Amino acid sequence: MLKHLAMVSVLLTLLGAAFHWQGQTPKTPSAEYKIPPEAASQTNPVKPTPESLARGKKIYGYDCAVRHGKNGDGKGDMSDMKGIPDFTDPTVQKARTDGEWFYVIQKGKGEMPPEGDSAKTEGTWNLVNYIRSFAKTK
Repeated sequence: MLKHLAMVSVLLTLLGAAFHWQGQTPKTPSAEYKIPPEAASQTNPVKPTPESLARGKKIYGYDCAVRHGKNGDGKGDMSDMKGIPDFTDPTVQKARTDGEWFYVIQKGKGEMPPEGDSAKTEGTWNLVNYIRSFAKTK
């Protein structure tokens, strides 16, 4: 009986996902991805305290690790997207400002869907802090 309930639950989840994606047009990457200068120059108002990093780690574990890798190396279980950055590489980190990371998380990039309004502003800054911490631990 329990096995049947589990199967029904999985089927309903898959059915719900199919209805969610049906009718949505695939996101086609633009020829050039530009981050507005005002977004790039935005400074992170959240200090990278242990509390901020813990909050960012929690969000990362839910939303990012499956593609970006548990350790931020871009080798997650579902890392089939092109251009997944290796957050442990200091040159990758130096190439982006905190404002740029914030913008990419909020708006998405290429195949990466946007967090948009589902992520609170402070939570996104905590995530930026956590992403930055990967290069420091290498």
